[in-house]
Amino acid sequence: MNETILIIEDDAFLAGIYAQKLDAEGFKAVLSTNGEDGLKQVQKEKPALVLLDLVLPKMTGFELLEILKHDPATASIPVLIMTNLAERKDVERCMALGAAGYVIKAHVLPHETVGKIKEILSKN
Repeated sequence: MNETILIIEDDAFLAGIYAQKLDAEGFKAVLSTNGEDGLKQVQKEKPALVLLDLVLPKMTGFELLEILKHDPATASIPVLIMTNLAERKDVERCMALGAAGYVIKAHVLPHETVGKIKEILSKN
């Protein structure tokens, strides 16, 4: 498989857990800890999927998602939002911007998120 998944998450511990889980499932996990670096990584790596936190330093996940979906070079890359922002308005905003899915960190286990990633990739 070896599809690249870019994890944009400022919590290094959590990002590490997801990277290990994805690697174990045959994906290549690449990490970025802030929005600006994440944007550069997406443009450089052209990952199969972006796992995106919304609360990030330097650029929010909302801003990053909007840039990715308005750039023809990155618009087709699925973005799975992984955040603790659980308000309906946040979910609706992300889905309206073009997110492929939305998971709330506190409510899902890493293997469930990996399952969601596989589900999204199987549709593309």
